[in-house]
Amino acid sequence: MKARVKWIEDRNFLGESDTGHAVLMGSKAGNSGVAIAPTPMEMILLGLGGCTSFDVVHILERGREAVTDCAVEMDADRAEEDPKVFTRIHLHFVVAGRGLNPAKVERAIALSAEKYCSASAMLAKTAAITHDFEIVDEN
Repeated sequence: MKARVKWIEDRNFLGESDTGHAVLMGSKAGNSGVAIAPTPMEMILLGLGGCTSFDVVHILERGREAVTDCAVEMDADRAEEDPKVFTRIHLHFVVAGRGLNPAKVERAIALSAEKYCSASAMLAKTAAITHDFEIVDEN
């Protein structure tokens, strides 16, 4: 895997992946004092949400669960001193579908956290990661 990040202006950077996708990253620390894009640390948190959501949906679909939507709301704390790593992350999954089995949803989330999500495995080195979930039944 390869990637490139290029300084655009002020404290804004363009990240490009080797698959040809691009994302803007920013910071309020620039001359304007206005963030026009997520910060790199926000991108890391978003990456965790994307990684684990992908896993949960994939596991539920493979288990023939009628999942129609999945969102994860994240709340995190960072260390006070540099490097300001994540120290606590809580993930709240909202999974929607028809007649979803709560035990299967719980298992999908656990499998992602404990086995499949690379982002979770890396962030767990510095942060206590917890999760819970709710099911929205669309029957």
